[in-house]
Amino acid sequence: MTHRLEFRRYSLPFRGAVRTAHGPWAVREGLIVRVEDAAGGAGYGEAAPIPWFGSETIAEDAAMLAGLGGSIDVETSGRIDERLGCLRFALACALGEATGLPPAAERLPVAALLPAGKDACAAADKALEAGYVAFKWKVGVLDDGDERAMLDDLLARLPGHSKLRLDANGAWSPRCAMKWLDLCAERPIEFVEQPCFAGVSQGEAGQRRDADLLLGLSADYPTPIALDESVTGLPSLRAWLSCGWPGVLVVKPALAGDPARLLALLAGSGADVVFSTALETDVGRQAALRIAFAFKGPQSRALGFGVGPLFADERFDSPPSGAFLTPGEFGCADAEVLWNALS
Repeated sequence: MTHRLEFRRYSLPFRGAVRTAHGPWAVREGLIVRVEDAAGGAGYGEAAPIPWFGSETIAEDAAMLAGLGGSIDVETSGRIDERLGCLRFALACALGEATGLPPAAERLPVAALLPAGKDACAAADKALEAGYVAFKWKVGVLDDGDERAMLDDLLARLPGHSKLRLDANGAWSPRCAMKWLDLCAERPIEFVEQPCFAGVSQGEAGQRRDADLLLGLSADYPTPIALDESVTGLPSLRAWLSCGWPGVLVVKPALAGDPARLLALLAGSGADVVFSTALETDVGRQAALRIAFAFKGPQSRALGFGVGPLFADERFDSPPSGAFLTPGEFGCADAEVLWNALS
């Protein structure tokens, strides 16, 4: 069945700049796609690339959509290059391929995102009061020595049953990563996320060295290492699964491509997976959560969706999530309202 295809780009300021090792991130750019069948039924999807993670750019997605001539069907959507994973995710969701996924889990914990620096302690106190038991702290942002000193202050505030994960966003040198992993070996850290990262700008040789480094660190230290930027899309995820990655995989469905292919790849792999937001609007977030709940593998770790509210324009935000989510608490996004807000 051929559908009419439209898309609208957005540029949405965050309520406050998100501070990561990649620098301050003040504005989220992406696009919403709308498809309509012959009977007038509409479906929506979101493409929200993060180019410094290794995804495509929003300009590439917009150019591909413009070239489709205002119509789309499932077969055409499936032929789009896997490198445009964000666009494939958006079109699959708009065409209904993510809406009918049955949930495999009834209730999943959510990790609260803590800001970089000393503000993390106050944020952790608030999250504890709200019932969170898992926390993610952004590191690799400030002076390295200062951050290592803050770690014990933060851990001292958390009860013994809680879990703290550290996210370096690939900021550390190999020597710095080893210092942190030495420190974490003696502390109750759930995992260290992306200690090092070689992007496409460093070429294939740089990426191979980075892969060897991450595999070596994972073998040499007891604290699990999680890959995030390294597994942006299906091709990179396949590569790490095929080499037997022993650590955690942080999967952002909004960046990974076709939902059915993603779930099929992970099914039976035994992968230790954390599903996470890509800081998308409510359109993409609802679809990403459906995929997370449809995953039939082991779900022992908290979801990485505890990040809201995000946007200065609250219409594009999801309802605030609590420390735990059930399927009944999402799936009600009024995508048409967001679509009309972009007109």
